[in-house]
Amino acid sequence: MLKLADRIVKLIPKIKLKSARLKVFITVNSQFLAIKAGINMQRPNEPSKELVTFDNPNRNNDYTIRITVPEFTCLCPLTGQPDFADFVIEYVPAASCVELKSLKMYFWSFREEGGFHEKLSNEILNKLVAVTAPKFMRLTANWNVRGGIYTTVVVEHKDADWDAPLRIELP
Repeated sequence: MLKLADRIVKLIPKIKLKSARLKVFITVNSQFLAIKAGINMQRPNEPSKELVTFDNPNRNNDYTIRITVPEFTCLCPLTGQPDFADFVIEYVPAASCVELKSLKMYFWSFREEGGFHEKLSNEILNKLVAVTAPKFMRLTANWNVRGGIYTTVVVEHKDADWDAPLRIELP
């Protein structure tokens, strides 16, 4: 049975289907057969505090990576009401870069946690710095209104051995 399941799973992408209903049925059943055959086809769909990195593909150049996270959610530590923010992460990588899917799952992990804006902003920056060890990183957290007040928290990390290049203004 397992060998048959392996063969069917391998054939699924090669079959040209015209019916959307049949495509869905075959996809669902191929995932079931893949599980029976011991093949992991499931993507992570749970929040996680684990951040994954990959090697910086170009260590010779200083370049900036900008990541926008528009849908951060956590809980107010005093009222338990939801808090919303968008984050902008800007960093100059050294040896490694953060993988985006794990970053998404990491941000998702705060959904049921309470914390003050300042605490969470610093906690997130510290974790990102710990796993990527960048030359420079800035995290800007734009928190939605709470009690009629908007809050923006900006936290930075700079490696002591790194000198930022001068910005060149073009005409």
